[in-house]
Amino acid sequence: MTTFQDGAESVTPAGYVEPQLLIDGDWIGADARHAEPIVNPATGRAIGRVPHATAQDLDRALAAAEREFPKWRKVNPRERGRILKRAADLLHERGDAIAQLATLEMGKPLFESKIEVHVACEELEWFAEEARRSWGRIPPGRFGDTRFSVIKQPVGPAAGFSAWNFPIGNATRKLGTALAAGCPMIYKPGEEAPASALAVARCLVDAGVPAGVIAVVFGVPDTISRHLIASPIIRKISFTGSIPVGKHLIKLAADTVKRTTMELGGHAPVLVFDDAPQEAVLDQSVQRKYRNAGQVCVSPTRFYIQDASYDAFCAGFAARAKALTVGDGMDPATVMGPMVHARRRDGIEALVQDAVAKGAKLLAGGERIGNDGFFYAPTVLADVPGDARIMTEEPFGPVAVLNRFSGLDDGIAKANSLPFGLAAYAFTQSLSNIHRLSDEIEAGMFAINSFNISMPETPFGGIKESGLGSEVGTEGLDAYLVSRTISVT
Repeated sequence: MTTFQDGAESVTPAGYVEPQLLIDGDWIGADARHAEPIVNPATGRAIGRVPHATAQDLDRALAAAEREFPKWRKVNPRERGRILKRAADLLHERGDAIAQLATLEMGKPLFESKIEVHVACEELEWFAEEARRSWGRIPPGRFGDTRFSVIKQPVGPAAGFSAWNFPIGNATRKLGTALAAGCPMIYKPGEEAPASALAVARCLVDAGVPAGVIAVVFGVPDTISRHLIASPIIRKISFTGSIPVGKHLIKLAADTVKRTTMELGGHAPVLVFDDAPQEAVLDQSVQRKYRNAGQVCVSPTRFYIQDASYDAFCAGFAARAKALTVGDGMDPATVMGPMVHARRRDGIEALVQDAVAKGAKLLAGGERIGNDGFFYAPTVLADVPGDARIMTEEPFGPVAVLNRFSGLDDGIAKANSLPFGLAAYAFTQSLSNIHRLSDEIEAGMFAINSFNISMPETPFGGIKESGLGSEVGTEGLDAYLVSRTISVT
């Protein structure tokens, strides 16, 4: 057991590697730097500490990215692809150990962490292949002998910022996309799950990414982001996180007109029509709602059920939620783990209490579980009034909100009623419904008759206040490339 300067006690689990900074090829520990405890959300006890980067550390990372950019951009895309493919192989080989890191730090069940590793490997492999296809075009000429061409080139050093909820997947997307395009990246993951993200960086370094091409730093988010975004060296910003923070970063980036990709929050609606297979929809809905304790940006949250099916759907949802096994993610029996930290649990509790006070029916959950860790029961609210905070604020937790809708027009209006538009879902067997929903639902990603919202080949991103641009897919790679027009006469 270790006692930190702030009095927090730490018990480091077997196999847990205390996080370090990665700067210009050097792995730098917490000695002589401010550090904060890393807490296992299943126990509430610290398991290590994460060092904060100093201003000098950030300047060193920036200088390394500037130095290495001219070299990395000239590495043949095939060779960049080979390095990324080797990194994917290493991630696969180390997958079980890396998955355990994510479960210890984030709390999600181990089987979910293993799925996250698998998806991360697939995305790295896809970018390894797509890196070879970042070519331009030669349009037909119209001015005599003048020949026009459009070329695509790496935008330059990038800064990546992401939340803690998918520490393996977020790291893979940020670093893998930038590297595939030919851009160095300074990456700041969430401090809640640092070792998981660093394990991805270690795979990339061991696969052959040169020193200085990637850096991983930690610290006070606003301090780190202001320092990096203000630098003229950084030419591209990529952020995954909340809408308020995203808006703040967009304002900072505007001062120097930096390119941005913003994958921000949502409040995903689900329309369940009377003609949908109700039992199958219930099984899928409960599994996806409580995945990662609801701490997922595309998590289904606002369920609208057509009138004739409403009462039975509510009863079925509540029964399934009550049957879920909640516990430590390292326990094979666990289906849902804890919230990532106490303030997330407290925030969910406040939203649920507000909804009930305003007339919502509490069908399941609505309470903390146990005295250790940050557990909150899978919760179901029905007949939630429109003035309840949870109807307009993304809960980002294990709460499902159930309400009625009458017909197609009513359903579309309710689904589109918020200024968010990341993900949306609908279940119906009617082809006419599908056509209208496809045209009129306002979301960057819309799944019909399943919750399968994305794959490496498709863009991941939102519209309205849910973001700018996309990650993954060819669109994700294009975000790190500038298009230039060349004419020769």
